[in-house]
Amino acid sequence: MVQTEERPEKATGNALYACPVCDTLYNEPEVPENSIALCHRCGHVIAAPRSDAFARVLALAMTSAVLMTAAIFFPFIDLQAGGIHNRTSILDAIQVFSSGLMVPLAVVVALLIVLIPFLRLLAIIYTLLPLMRDRKPYAHAKAAFRLAERLRPWSMAEIFIVGVAVALVKVGGLATLNLGPAFWAMSGFVVVTVLQDTSMCRHTIWNSLEATDQ
Repeated sequence: MVQTEERPEKATGNALYACPVCDTLYNEPEVPENSIALCHRCGHVIAAPRSDAFARVLALAMTSAVLMTAAIFFPFIDLQAGGIHNRTSILDAIQVFSSGLMVPLAVVVALLIVLIPFLRLLAIIYTLLPLMRDRKPYAHAKAAFRLAERLRPWSMAEIFIVGVAVALVKVGGLATLNLGPAFWAMSGFVVVTVLQDTSMCRHTIWNSLEATDQ
């Protein structure tokens, strides 16, 4: 499959599009499938429509949702030290901090690691499911996708995994550690989410939402 690069025209009309990185304004680009529109100034990918892109992103989002569910409820880590054996999950860790002065920490962990990533996935699935079937978007689909985009910087599962990895390296010499299925599910969730965000052409999604509303 050959990919071609397009350079959108600088803004001259009313249908304008701003580069999300440098805010350069362009006329609404019309990019053929399997081509890429790049910003003149910073080289950022403005649009990159792909055939069956909705189905691909939707499949990745559903996979991420399943992995996140497994990561929440299955054992995350199994620790043995000094004759003491402890097995915990992400949900258990949140509950441990849910009293006294640690309540704010429990709320932050629950929001940034569990609730926000899961809510963002649901919003993406809600937006793309009818589009994949060439049907009219569900009610408030634009608001749902807008919410998904606003939540993206606050979805910090990947930072959580990096922090856990650093902690495991430090604790590894003091105790016997066994990684549970939730650890691998969360790691898979991070990888699949990166693939999902990389595959998603936001410009194409917005255009599809606008076109089906008319």
